[in-house]
Amino acid sequence: MYNETVMDHFEHPRNQGAIEDADGEGEVGNAQCGDIMKIYLKVEDDTIADVRFQTFGCGAAIASSSMATELIRGKTVEEAWDLTNKAVVEALAGLPPQKVHCSLLAEEAIHAAINDYRVKQGLEPWEETGGHREGHEH
Repeated sequence: MYNETVMDHFEHPRNQGAIEDADGEGEVGNAQCGDIMKIYLKVEDDTIADVRFQTFGCGAAIASSSMATELIRGKTVEEAWDLTNKAVVEALAGLPPQKVHCSLLAEEAIHAAINDYRVKQGLEPWEETGGHREGHEH
């Protein structure tokens, strides 16, 4: 069902755990669907200096969390916001179609953590616009 990359991130998750004094925290999912994902951010000079996750869910949810944290570590907050679930799926070399929603949870949890960070900094939270901040141009 899962490819080698997904299994590696499931069996050996990177960045698992919590950050006690996190600058931003985001939790998504619900117990009814079975997947709950929490992302912790430590931000220094507008850069993701540390990122950790706690995920209660299936192998795809854990692998998606692990890969997403690897992809945003060292990025600016804006670059981290622009991470899409599609990029997570591509970095994992694919997920079964019925498990792609797990990668969406990772994107949503990162967005929730970034907006928590922004609010704590006295900034307006960014709006969800299909995975990209409103008004952001590429």
